[in-house]
Amino acid sequence: MKLVIVSGLSGSGKSIAIDTLEDCGYYCIDNLPVALLEDFINHIVLEDSETYHKTAIGIDARNRTKKLAEFPRCLEFIRGKGIECEVIYMEAEESIILKRYSETRRRHPLSTESLPLREALEFERELLRPVAERADIVIDTSFTHYHQLRELLKCSLGERDRASLSILFQSFGFKYGIPLDADFVFDARCLPNPFWASELRGLNGKDPQVVEFLNNETIVNEFLQDVCSFIARWAPRFEADNRSYLTIAIGCTGGQHRSVFLVEALSQYFKDNIPNVIVRHRELR
Repeated sequence: MKLVIVSGLSGSGKSIAIDTLEDCGYYCIDNLPVALLEDFINHIVLEDSETYHKTAIGIDARNRTKKLAEFPRCLEFIRGKGIECEVIYMEAEESIILKRYSETRRRHPLSTESLPLREALEFERELLRPVAERADIVIDTSFTHYHQLRELLKCSLGERDRASLSILFQSFGFKYGIPLDADFVFDARCLPNPFWASELRGLNGKDPQVVEFLNNETIVNEFLQDVCSFIARWAPRFEADNRSYLTIAIGCTGGQHRSVFLVEALSQYFKDNIPNVIVRHRELR
């Protein structure tokens, strides 16, 4: 029996997460009050394990403050019943959420005439702290579009074997910001840049011409081998510590050439030894 609890900031993509999990065969309930969580487990889930063998529950800041503070105890209760439970917490940069609300013209659930949107976001983040601090997976959706988020959730939760480690290799551009959900960040800006070759400028790190250019650079191969050696040495340590998800971010200036090439090469290197390898190129649309 598996339970996934989805929480996070309003505007960070929780609805997309719930819809995606429903597509993966989960019985989904959005905005379940924390006060009803234990009763739901005792009198619904455990009494009909066939129907609820895969369940996803959305919990957000519309719960009362005192009830959200009880979330850690509820989580301990659920796991004490022998239920496999994972908590996903979703967030995004404040400027991105403000932009999303501006584009959709929707009202934040906590905002009022006396509490403007920016202050409502700060209040919401504080309310959800008891949930965020116990998250198994934190997803920053600041630069993630709809299809990327769905793919990420499906790969990391849809059919994942909990006994194995999932690694997300992500390319990004430093000029657009470092991913907040990365466990390790490697800076590839010191490597030769295909951008300065006019015939390669409009291509990306998956194109054969760029691959050939970078493969012919000794320093690129040395960088790649060092990163491979680091991950190969330390990933088993994280798995032994019961970590189920690891994010490795590779950055270059714009996230188009070097970082994309390296992420593709890393995924090929590790795909035979690690069952769950996920690739994401943040700046490639």
